[in-house]
Amino acid sequence: RVEDLHVGATVAPSSRRDFTFDLYRALASAAPSQNIFFSPVSISMSLAMLSLGAGSSTKMQILEGLGLNLQKSSEKELHRGFQQLLQELNQPRDGFQLSLGNALFTDLVVDLQDTFVSAMKTLYLADTFPTNFRDSAGAMKQINDYVAKQTKGKIVDLLKNLDSNAVVIMVNYIFFKAKWETSFNHKGTQEQDFYVTSETVVRVPMMSREDQYHYLLDRNLSCRVVGVPYQGNATALFILPSEGKMQQVENGLSEKTLRKWLKMFKKRQLELYLPKFSIEGSYQLEKVLPSLGISNVFTSHADLSGISNHSNIQVSEMVHKAVVEVDESGTRAAAATGTIFTFRSA
Repeated sequence: RVEDLHVGATVAPSSRRDFTFDLYRALASAAPSQNIFFSPVSISMSLAMLSLGAGSSTKMQILEGLGLNLQKSSEKELHRGFQQLLQELNQPRDGFQLSLGNALFTDLVVDLQDTFVSAMKTLYLADTFPTNFRDSAGAMKQINDYVAKQTKGKIVDLLKNLDSNAVVIMVNYIFFKAKWETSFNHKGTQEQDFYVTSETVVRVPMMSREDQYHYLLDRNLSCRVVGVPYQGNATALFILPSEGKMQQVENGLSEKTLRKWLKMFKKRQLELYLPKFSIEGSYQLEKVLPSLGISNVFTSHADLSGISNHSNIQVSEMVHKAVVEVDESGTRAAAATGTIFTFRSA
């Protein structure tokens, strides 16, 4: 199982909940025998943008679901944190590309609140596009083409079909492409066994390289962790659970665990075997987020008065799609989250 952790939980320091890993566990338990790949930063940023236009308990559920302790930290900090993250991550760096951004597609039938639009532009640097949702095929093409362009062709069909009742769609995308600091030699890649479970074995192209890596053994969680550096100051973490300990590792994953690992790493000479792989994940988040306490916004009780003075807007779907490829030269990953607003039918 693989999960996109980079820049996962950097925004809400005083969190009671751990959004990234709570969501991971919810997705994993919904699809126990499948690979999981998603971008926590894309989903949490989409929810933070949504909270800008939400009121009353709708807003509270989103902020608490994101792990914001409302006694200790303010919403302002949350949005400022994301604004900073957007600015930092979009700085050009040697060796890897990372682009993260937002867009708002709106129909002329809906008047958006000025404060919402200007917050989207200033805090979330969002592009805005007029869209005719009554031509649902045209609107879907406009949005899918935009996402495909921003994710360098990795995410080509974020929206599979589009309800002609849609009035606004908010999109977040992330694209990441990084080369390993030292690439694996293609000649060293050979077909080998990969144990999916102790009974299930598949043959995979297995890369290998002997080198100095960041390494640690976590006895509490019964796993070993290897950090493989990319060019440009980023690291991929690979976690190998001891036999039969997958569940224990998954239950123990948290922001705190991650921070502890980053402090504990020691350089070790290792012979590392790593499968070449690509994974794709597609999720309907309106079915998953209610288990994290974020439910109101998807129902007729949604208070989204901060987005528009039409009092009958709700989120009908929240679509997330993510893809990753890992090979001898490095990693390419992309993800996008589309939040679809419709008028409630009478």
